[in-house]
Amino acid sequence: MSRKIELLAPGGDVEAIKAAIVAGANAVYCGLDTFNARNRAANLSFDDLCGILRLAHQYECEVFLTLNVVILEHELPALFKLLNQLVNTSLDGIIVQDLGLFNLVKKHFPTLDIHASTQLTTHNEGQIHFLSRVGASRVNLSREMNLGEIKSLTALAHEHDMLTEVFVHGSLCIAFSGQCYSSSVSVGNSGNRGRCSQACRDEYEETAAGNKYPLNLKDNSAYFDLPELVDAQVDSLKIEGRIKGAHYVYTVVDSWRKQINQFVDTGKLLEDDTNLYKVFNRDFTNSFLKGNLTKDMFIDNPRDNSVIHAVDKQNAISVVQIQAVKQTLKADKNELGASLEDKIKYLNIDKMRLNLSFTGQLDQPFAIQARVETISNRLEQDNKIQTFSMQSDSMLRASDKSPLDKEALEKRFRSFNNADYVIQNYDFSGLSTGLSIPFKELTALKNKLAFLLNNSVDVIPPVELPKLEQHAKVNENPGLSLLICDEKDAHLGDVTDADIYFKLPESFKKNCDKYIELLQRNPRFIPWFPAVLIGKDYIEAVRILEEVKPARIVSNNTGVAYKAFEMGIEWIAGPFLNTTNSYALGTLQEDLNCAGAFISNEINRMQIRNLKRPAGFKLLYSIYHPILMMTSRQCFFQQTVGCNKPSIEDGCMLKCEKATTITNVKGISFAVDKQKGGYPSIYNDEQFLNLDVINDYSSLFDEFFIDLTDIGSGSKAKLDKVQLIEHFENLLLGSEDAKVQLDTMVTVSTHAQYKQGL
Repeated sequence: MSRKIELLAPGGDVEAIKAAIVAGANAVYCGLDTFNARNRAANLSFDDLCGILRLAHQYECEVFLTLNVVILEHELPALFKLLNQLVNTSLDGIIVQDLGLFNLVKKHFPTLDIHASTQLTTHNEGQIHFLSRVGASRVNLSREMNLGEIKSLTALAHEHDMLTEVFVHGSLCIAFSGQCYSSSVSVGNSGNRGRCSQACRDEYEETAAGNKYPLNLKDNSAYFDLPELVDAQVDSLKIEGRIKGAHYVYTVVDSWRKQINQFVDTGKLLEDDTNLYKVFNRDFTNSFLKGNLTKDMFIDNPRDNSVIHAVDKQNAISVVQIQAVKQTLKADKNELGASLEDKIKYLNIDKMRLNLSFTGQLDQPFAIQARVETISNRLEQDNKIQTFSMQSDSMLRASDKSPLDKEALEKRFRSFNNADYVIQNYDFSGLSTGLSIPFKELTALKNKLAFLLNNSVDVIPPVELPKLEQHAKVNENPGLSLLICDEKDAHLGDVTDADIYFKLPESFKKNCDKYIELLQRNPRFIPWFPAVLIGKDYIEAVRILEEVKPARIVSNNTGVAYKAFEMGIEWIAGPFLNTTNSYALGTLQEDLNCAGAFISNEINRMQIRNLKRPAGFKLLYSIYHPILMMTSRQCFFQQTVGCNKPSIEDGCMLKCEKATTITNVKGISFAVDKQKGGYPSIYNDEQFLNLDVINDYSSLFDEFFIDLTDIGSGSKAKLDKVQLIEHFENLLLGSEDAKVQLDTMVTVSTHAQYKQGL
C-alpha cells in the first residue's frame, strides 16, 4: 500500500484541473454534472472526464470522481449506466457518500476503487471498521479531527489496508459534514445533494456579542503543520475548492507543492505563505487540527479577505497607501495568472484521432488498420502516432448478401466515435466490392480493435441493475415509537405500549456508569446512539453496549452500528444515516445484519414511493420531531451570547446547557441549543409534523416515530406528552379528531421536506 504524501487538488472545471496538474498535484478530484456534491461548480461532461484522464495520466496525476451525494430510487438506473461507462475508463477512484453504492460497486464493479466521502462524518474507530467492511479503500476523515485523533484513526485504517486523507486547506463548514440540514430546511437545497446555500455564511441580526456573521469560520490552512501530518502518516493532503477558479487552484496547489518538496528535501518548512493570501481567503485557522477551538476561528466577514490582509500587512492607513497596496495585489494576481496561462496553453483534452483503413481482395483475408494520433500536451514533443493491424482468419468470398461495403462498415464501426476517439477518416480504397466474411469474424475483429484501443484491457460488458422485490412488512399494522432523553419521562411507558427509545448524549464522563445503570434500571428503554461520537465518547458508548447488552439499539453512528453487529445485537439505522434508497437498505442488511432503518426525512412522497425493503427488514419514519439544522464541534455561543472561556474545554460538553436564538435578516429565528453532554446545535423555528405520510404509507412503514425530548424547542411551551401520545396513537387508528387535536397542539410546524424532497 502506498505511503507517499499525496497532494490532492480540487477541479471544478477543465481549466482548474489543468492548473492543478501543472502546479504539481499528485491527484485531482472532480465531478460530473450529476451525482456530485458541488452542484455550483461548472463540473465536467463524460467526454471531458475521459480527456482529463488522458491528460492527467500523462503527468502521472490520478483522477478521482465525486459521486458523493445520497441517491434517490428513480436515479439508480442512470447511475448504473454511468458506472458501466466508468468501469471501462482509467479512472483511479470514485468518492462515495451513499451506502447503497458501496454494495453495488463491490458486487458489480469491483475494479472501481471506492473512497469514503467526508459526508460520511468519519471520526471514530468503529467507523473505520464499518467502512472497511463495506468496501472502502480510503477514507476522508472529518475536518473536526485533531492531530492525535487523526494519527490514531490513520494507524487503524492502515491495519485494514485503507488510506486516509485530511483536508489541509480551504473553506471550513462549521457543521459536521453530512449532518448539516440548514440549507435543505431553509430553502430546499440539500447539502447531501450538493446544493448547499451556505446558511453559515448568512448575515444575521447583530448578536449580543456584536457579530453579524456568528456562524462564519475562517478558512482552514495546515500549511505549517505538515511535519505533524507526516508523523501521523496521513496518506493524502486534500485541498478544498471545487467552486474556485483555476487561478486559485494553481496558487494554492503550487504553494503546497513547494512546501512538501522543501520538507521532503530538507526536513524544514518554508516560512512564507504570502501567496496563499493573494487568492480568495477568509483569513486562516488550524484550530481544529490543533484541538484548540478558540474564538479566533471565527471571522465576521464571509467575503474575500485578501485585500484586507494586504492592507493590514503593509500597515496602510491613508487612502493613497491603501490604493497602492490594492494595485500591488492586483499586479501580483495578474502575474500569477499570466504564469498559469503560459503553463497550460499547450494542454488539451482533445479526443484521439482515429483513422480506419479496410482492405481485402477475393480469397484473401479481410484486414483492418487503425491509426491513432494523440495530440501532445508538451510544446517540445510531436503528436504520438500508434498503428494497430489485424486480419480475419477466413478468406473473403463473393456474396451479394451482407457485403462489406462502405455503408455496412461505417455502421459497424461508428461506435468508436466515443468519449476517447473521433473517427477522422474511413479508407475503403483497398477493399474490393461484393465480398463478405462470416458475421462472427467481423464481430471478433471489432472486439479485438476495441481491446487494443482500450490499452489492451478487456472491455467490461454492461451489467444490468439488479431488480429488487418488495418483501412483506415485519409489522402488519404500523406501530408508534417515541424518543425521550430524561428518566423522568419513564412514566410515559405506563400510558403506551409503544417502543421507547432513550437518547444517549454525545459526550460521557470517563468511566462513569450513569447511563449503564439507567438502562439497567429501565430494561424497556432501547438505547438511541447519536451521530457523532469522538474519542473517549465512542469508547464509553461501546462500554455501554458491552455492559448493558441490550436486545436492540438505534444507531445514527456507523461505528456503534459496527460494534453492535460484531456483538450480535439487533440494530436499527437512525434517521441521521441519510438513507434514501433500497440499495442502501441492502448494504445495511447484507454487510452489517441491520434489522431496519429510518428513511430520511429529506425525501418527499414521490421519492419514498418505490422503496423496496429486504426480507425481514423494518422501515421506520419520523413524523414528529424538532428539525435539526446543524451540529458543530465548535461553540455557537462565543459569537452569539458570548462566553468567558477563550476556548472549548472537555468540561464544556458535559456541563454547558446554554440556549439562545439567532435571527436572520428575514426575521426568522432559530433555536441554538446545548444539552448537557451534547454538541451545540441549531434547530428550525418550526417542528416537523407530517400526518399525511400515515395516510400515504401505512402500508409501507412498520413504525412511525415521535420525538418527545424537548430538545431544540427553544422558548416554545412544553407540550403535554401524555396527550401527544394519545393523539398519535388514535391517529394511527384512523381518528380524524386526533389530526385536528395535533394540529391544534403543535402550532408552529411544517412538513415542507415531504413536499419538496431532494
